[in-house]
Amino acid sequence: MTDAVTLFGIRHHGPGCARSLRRALETLQPDCVLIEGPAGSEPLLAHLADADMQPPVALLSHAVDDPQLAVFHPYAEFSPEWQALQWATQAAVPVQFIDVPAGISLAWQQQARRAEETAADIDEAASDEEAVVDETTANLPHDPLDWLAHAAGYDDGESWWNHMVEERGDGEGLFEAIAAAMTELRTHAPQRLRGDEAQEAIREAHMRSLLRDARKAGHARIAVVCGAWHVPALAASVTAAADKAVLKGVDKLKAQTTWVPWTYRHLARRSGYAAGIAAPGWYDHLWRQPANGSRAIGWFARVARLLREHELDCSSAHLIEASRLADTLAALRERPAPGLDELNEATRSVICMGDDAPMRLIAERLMLGDALGSVPSAVPTVPLQRDLEAQQKRLRLKPEALSRALDLDLRNDNDRQRSQLLHRLALLGIEWGRLGAVGRSSRGTFHEVWQLAWEPSFAVELIVASRYGHTLALAATARALEQARAANRLSELASLIDRVLLANLPDAVEQVAAELQARAATDADPLALLGALPALANVYRYGNVRQTDVAQVAQLFDSMLLRASLGLPLALADLDDEPAAQAREQILAADRAVELRQGESQQQAWQHALHIVAHADSGTPLLRGLCSRLLLDAAVLPLDEVRRQLSQQLSPGAEPLPAAQWLDGFLNRNATVLLHSDALWALIDEWIAGLGEEHFVRVLPLVRRSFAAFAAADRRDLGLRVQRPVGASRAAVTELTWDENRARRALPMLRELLGVADG
Repeated sequence: MTDAVTLFGIRHHGPGCARSLRRALETLQPDCVLIEGPAGSEPLLAHLADADMQPPVALLSHAVDDPQLAVFHPYAEFSPEWQALQWATQAAVPVQFIDVPAGISLAWQQQARRAEETAADIDEAASDEEAVVDETTANLPHDPLDWLAHAAGYDDGESWWNHMVEERGDGEGLFEAIAAAMTELRTHAPQRLRGDEAQEAIREAHMRSLLRDARKAGHARIAVVCGAWHVPALAASVTAAADKAVLKGVDKLKAQTTWVPWTYRHLARRSGYAAGIAAPGWYDHLWRQPANGSRAIGWFARVARLLREHELDCSSAHLIEASRLADTLAALRERPAPGLDELNEATRSVICMGDDAPMRLIAERLMLGDALGSVPSAVPTVPLQRDLEAQQKRLRLKPEALSRALDLDLRNDNDRQRSQLLHRLALLGIEWGRLGAVGRSSRGTFHEVWQLAWEPSFAVELIVASRYGHTLALAATARALEQARAANRLSELASLIDRVLLANLPDAVEQVAAELQARAATDADPLALLGALPALANVYRYGNVRQTDVAQVAQLFDSMLLRASLGLPLALADLDDEPAAQAREQILAADRAVELRQGESQQQAWQHALHIVAHADSGTPLLRGLCSRLLLDAAVLPLDEVRRQLSQQLSPGAEPLPAAQWLDGFLNRNATVLLHSDALWALIDEWIAGLGEEHFVRVLPLVRRSFAAFAAADRRDLGLRVQRPVGASRAAVTELTWDENRARRALPMLRELLGVADG
């Protein structure tokens, strides 16, 4: 540190540092501000004066040739760097970023990715050696602040720094004390174990180089805002030649940078952010509230408001006692004011009565927070992102960090377009919304229920997806065609048609349908054809709800059904247990699809194929029984014919195991025929009763599995059915199980409900 240069060592996203830094800049009045940030991004600082620039925001840099390589530099309002930027903008003082350019960081990220890809090829001996090294260093702190925290009696550097810096507010001589502590730490602490010493040396050499440039430019009062750890390195006497040698030959990728909205959730350490903090919402509160008694009172007021919004008890007496307890805990711990630990302990003990459930709500909504920043429309973005923002504005669909439900009525034009927007994003792999179970199960009721939650990472995914097109419609269409060409099964193509129809992409529908038709024409597997029918049937049945043209889908469905029906008997012959079980699910799904199609000729073709399978001697017993049951449910197989088949399949001369398999398929996880047909019941009862001990043991697991698939109510009714003799009426069982005394207990309530006088 010289007369011309003042180093301000800060903690990223520290409100105490930010408040002290703002006051220090007002006192120093520097004529140049240098900030640890990606060099070369200075043109974007012109947007700081725009009223629409609302933190949290982040500088997003991505590699031009590989957009999936991206790096973020986030800022909250309480970030010291953000306050330095704001001060410099308002004071019209030159400001410059001095960390390595984003292209170098992206090159490091690319190298790390390649190293991870080759790590799997490392031989076993090298892996064992690495494990030994890790074991010897496992107990050493990885965070430099942990060394100071342990020396001061704290568990970790996070809590120590909070109590010493962030929760104290303004501190006299704060930055001199930080510089002294970091100098001692870098001098005496054991070597750091992050494995990035080489990159750190390059970063610090780059910062020193730009600091020299600022001196040469003639600035007399230079303020440098950087991470506290770097202060000793920037104050050290290192020659320009030495730094130049360190920077020589450093790889750099071509990069582009812009501003994007950020969230408090992604400032949190649990998000994986390397410089993350434990409680962004608490830090926001520290920034907005002065360092006096009103800070704790303000926090408890927010706690009370949150709990009352969720109809949880929180009285004024609770708040008073909690405040007193927090002050007492702070005094016992020799702290000037209650910190987050004291406030949480008081809240849990007094307000929540020891219950952790409300504390989880407080942690999620207050300590973490749900803030989402915004950036001006003038900020440079890819055309695809501009198209999305325009549609969000037109459809009044505001991005929000907090998860919320969106119920859409597809008969409404605006809601239908919202649905199409979300489906298009889903095709691009951007899951801003997830379609809820209610929406999927009620597609025919003109409703979709989405769960929306905006993620900052979607900005990167939009950049990656922009290679497909400059609008959502073009990009989603191109992506759908790419997926169609990569699909391995007809069912995948059929599902894709459903998705592009929901997204209202007519060009994609036509081309994906053509791809499906071409593959179906050459696919000789009837089961593969059946697998594509359910998705096509959904499109045909519910497509008109979304005002989509389904004529081509109907033609595809009919042609595939006809080909599958013709080849089905041969495809189902002599299947083993596992393939037969899979074919069973495909047949059931195809049967439901044919029912949705509601075409007489289609049903006739399908039922004809089922009839052939049901009577084929070479057919698999499970599937023959299933086909007989489907024909019975469709009322095209006479009951006498069913009795004849059942009698034949379960005759004493039939092999027990094939008979049990046929019965499993015939029952089809539905007890209706057993409950309502005495003739079928008698035949099954006679077959089971006539089995020998050896045969009974063989078929018992299969029969038990068949009955276990029934609904609980059906199993209960079957239990009652067993109690009465074959041919006896249900009334007979009712008479046997009737308890007059228990029935009388319900009479007073029934009279009151029905308005009947006692008699």
